[in-house]
Amino acid sequence: MSHKIKILLLVLLLIPASSCQEDFLERTPTDAIAAADALANENNMQLVLNGIHRGLFSQSQTIFPGGDTARAGNHYWVPLGDNLAGYLIHSANANNLGWRNEMQWISHTDQTSLTCELLWYHRYNIILHANLLINGITEGSFTETPELNTILGQAYTYRAYAYLSLVQHYAKGYLIGNPDTDPGVPLLFSSESPFTSEPRSSVQVIYDQIGNDLDAAIASFENGAPRPSGGPEVKSQLNINVAHGLKARWALSKGDWQTAASEAVLARDGFPLMGESDWKSGLNTNDLSEVIWGSNVIEAETTFFRSYFYLASNTFNGSQIRNNPKIADRRLVDAIPDTDYRKDVFLPDAPNSNTSAANGEGGWANNTNPLYTTEEEFDQAIADIKATYGLVSGHNTHPYMHFKLAQKNPGTIDPDDVIYMRSAEMYLIEAEAHAMQNNISDAQAALQTIAGARDTAFDASNYGSQEALMDEIKFQRRLELWGEGFGYTDKIRWDEGIDHSANGGSGASEVLYQEAYVVERPSVNPDWIFKIPQAEIDANPNITPSDQN
Repeated sequence: MSHKIKILLLVLLLIPASSCQEDFLERTPTDAIAAADALANENNMQLVLNGIHRGLFSQSQTIFPGGDTARAGNHYWVPLGDNLAGYLIHSANANNLGWRNEMQWISHTDQTSLTCELLWYHRYNIILHANLLINGITEGSFTETPELNTILGQAYTYRAYAYLSLVQHYAKGYLIGNPDTDPGVPLLFSSESPFTSEPRSSVQVIYDQIGNDLDAAIASFENGAPRPSGGPEVKSQLNINVAHGLKARWALSKGDWQTAASEAVLARDGFPLMGESDWKSGLNTNDLSEVIWGSNVIEAETTFFRSYFYLASNTFNGSQIRNNPKIADRRLVDAIPDTDYRKDVFLPDAPNSNTSAANGEGGWANNTNPLYTTEEEFDQAIADIKATYGLVSGHNTHPYMHFKLAQKNPGTIDPDDVIYMRSAEMYLIEAEAHAMQNNISDAQAALQTIAGARDTAFDASNYGSQEALMDEIKFQRRLELWGEGFGYTDKIRWDEGIDHSANGGSGASEVLYQEAYVVERPSVNPDWIFKIPQAEIDANPNITPSDQN
């Protein structure tokens, strides 16, 4: 592709995993395997896969030259979706890792930024290694075994995952543009030097390739070995459910409603919805019953102050969170029925203890909550929150702060798993897909299952029209998946802008959010599309300045 990507393949192949069954389950740090040995046997191919698994959550400088310690793979990219969408709201001015710049829409609109560059190279790095396995297996003379088919299925799934991520960030949304003519991203099929990509293909061509890869993945998994049993580590290995789940997301984003609904049903098979105590436990482990796929972040490879929870969880003991507790949109929280247990993880009445809070209401002297009539009551409420949720003395509190994402060991910098796919999402995809086809009863049934599991008083029959259903489905997605990174792609699919001032306001500070306080909808605002890295334009002869978004 570019000179920079030419280097990546050799580098990551010198990083990935080791050889025993325990390492297959990723309980220990990864060791080295020479590039020449990568396709020698199934064990070594699995090591390449383990390298991709690790690359999902490792700091980028450990994956390729030119990486930066400020980015640690999906620890950053997952919560970025809700940071950009205005769901994960900042309460104070803190810019560790450029997190404030993201919220202000500065980084992804700058072609020289780390965000534009590293997301691009991270996803193409996955594609290169998927190509290595796909090309090696399909063009080689290996004896077909269930284990080999599973490796091939994972490789196809990874390639589809990376291309879907790329086209959803670096191209105009499928449903709001002209996919046959809108420029997408370059296709890359090579796994050997010189790694020359094609020019930018259309959005439609990229979507077609994703669909082909997912069909190939599913076919391979159908003849493959099952995912091993075990603890949270096994869910880092992709399986047929993950492929069906990605196909459901792919179909939803392109308006193939029938496929989205049917694939969502297949994806969640065997992953029952979790109960109240598990839902409230912090979404910090793949062990939860409805987790279909996630990175098991082992302690030996922690990212410390580069983790998902450092950026998004109010229990993490890091300056980004201590000084800037993340809050939810008060319009969302206030709309949650009292009968819905999800309301309990948001604290509308938490005292504003931060004298540097962006709204200027921090500290007892500026208190506006009539619940606290004395400074003693105000201070006691802060102390109670800290004791309940395991916060340290330096943690600030703020109205509408959340504890949906909470560490297993709150008040520490301990690593936690990064969850990518849950069965709850699949029910919501099914509901939306049926609603968009005006299949009212089917949409109601899917919605009742997920929302009724969280809210004892929920009755989907109250939403008898397509419009009413879609309004409720959008609300349920924002609530159920809050903090899990879906806001950016949801808003593009729904062609919705950002308005922190509307309907009583979100609670965000206009002074802090600046130009991102109100953002026009994606169909009319090109800033929703990430810039192609300038480094790629400079190095790739098939990408020119005229290709820039």
